[in-house]
Amino acid sequence: MTAQQVVRRWAWVGTFVIGAGLYLLVLVVLTETGNPNLFPTLILLGAMVVPLTFVTFAAGRSGRWLIDGPTLGISLLFGGVIGVVVAGLLEYDAMRRLGALPMLGVGLIEEAAKLIVPVILLVFFGHRYRHSIGGGIVIGVAVGTGFAVLETMGYAFVALLESDGNVGAAEQTLFIRGLLAPAGHAAWTGLTCWGLWRFAVKPTGKRFLGFLGLYAVAVALHTTWDGIGGKVTYAIVGAISIGLLLFGLKKSQAIDAAATPAALPS
Repeated sequence: MTAQQVVRRWAWVGTFVIGAGLYLLVLVVLTETGNPNLFPTLILLGAMVVPLTFVTFAAGRSGRWLIDGPTLGISLLFGGVIGVVVAGLLEYDAMRRLGALPMLGVGLIEEAAKLIVPVILLVFFGHRYRHSIGGGIVIGVAVGTGFAVLETMGYAFVALLESDGNVGAAEQTLFIRGLLAPAGHAAWTGLTCWGLWRFAVKPTGKRFLGFLGLYAVAVALHTTWDGIGGKVTYAIVGAISIGLLLFGLKKSQAIDAAATPAALPS
């Protein structure tokens, strides 16, 4: 393994250390000064540090970057924004028609909404991204991370308002949701994109059913997470989600490595 490969593989450590350092710096200054202008910065950093570290971890699981930085940024930003907006609209509309939306409905809507940007990338830029299944998983992780970050920021802001500006309440929300994000939205979207990219590489009926199966698994994990809740549920569902994602990354690496260099995106 070359020095460059080692750096790429362990870049997530630097991402975490730098991100956590910046967050603690803002927190200390905010505590000392009480300057409310620092609240947005605190919420942004608190929501992003752990999820972004996980994206970097997933992206470095091979000897090369499976997906370039700009694509990761686009997936994280646009995938998160479009996913949150579409899911919020559909859930609001469904709740108006059906009353209280069951957790299964939430899982179905949100896991589908997060696939919009990955599908766009495959349809319009498939010549660049279609050939790397591992790259598709990383794109899914980035999209799920963007979705989770925006959700966490929203919950932290609400906690801040409901607690009359109590930084501790927002900090607790940021810590819990930020820490759990990799085992939630990031892993679930990575799983569905694993199935989606497998089908895109070789469109067969069997692989389409495989994609539907992984989508159903993501929805089931999402529904269990939201519907039951609690530390035990989070631990079990999180372990399953992360385990399946890492298995998918490892399996896809072998497939990508066996592909000819000409078939891989530059």
